[in-house]
Amino acid sequence: MFNRAIPSKITAYFKFSDNSLMTNKTDNLYAATIDQQSFSFDGQVAEVFPDMIQRSVPGYDQILKNTAKFAARFVTANSHCYDLGCSLGASSLAMSAGIKADQVKIIGVDNSQAMLARCQHHIEAFKHSTEIELQCGDILDFPIENASMVVLNFTLQFIDQAERAELLDKIYKGMNPGAVLLLSEKICFEDAADNALMIDLHHQFKRENGYSELEISQKRSLLENVLVPDTLEQHTARLAKVGFSRSRCWFQQYNFVSIFAIK
Repeated sequence: MFNRAIPSKITAYFKFSDNSLMTNKTDNLYAATIDQQSFSFDGQVAEVFPDMIQRSVPGYDQILKNTAKFAARFVTANSHCYDLGCSLGASSLAMSAGIKADQVKIIGVDNSQAMLARCQHHIEAFKHSTEIELQCGDILDFPIENASMVVLNFTLQFIDQAERAELLDKIYKGMNPGAVLLLSEKICFEDAADNALMIDLHHQFKRENGYSELEISQKRSLLENVLVPDTLEQHTARLAKVGFSRSRCWFQQYNFVSIFAIK
């Protein structure tokens, strides 16, 4: 049974004070030297993920707040919304907070059982008027149907570059006319100097949020071959080629962007 309402600050759902709920831990996974070879969304990451993403992704709370606003404008009655790579359900709850239409279902999909287990606790901890269904699966294979809104919140960057267009094509075909895709990503820049500047500013952001040089360095090394960014131009060109009528970058802070695309 749901025991509280969605807060006005969407990201506050991470900050549980009820001792009966799962408490969030500080991200110190890389504070000491490790011999891990690559980054994965395992149980350890799931346990500290709220702290990790807040301290690592500039503008994350603004993206969530505006996800609710996009949902209020675009989600239609008797349709589906998809949160692909839903992690702990932040985008699902943000959509739910904004949806005004009736008979809507939000479907959150992730391939990490550890993430979904904690996500279920988060979803159950808050009163929300829109049904949220969680599914464990590969978003490359998961069917998209009757969609009025789809969110890819820092998910596409973890998909093999050769498969990104195919995934977006599948999403496009499963969307209703006039539906919206929200695509948030870390990007790179063609100009080497611009790229270096944005990386440096991002690292400064992490330092200001308490990460050490060792933590920043180790996390970057682990993500190097797992998170492969595209340029903003590559994203918009791919969306146009798939068939979206228009797409625009509505948010950017350093090398983090969010794009809306309309079918």
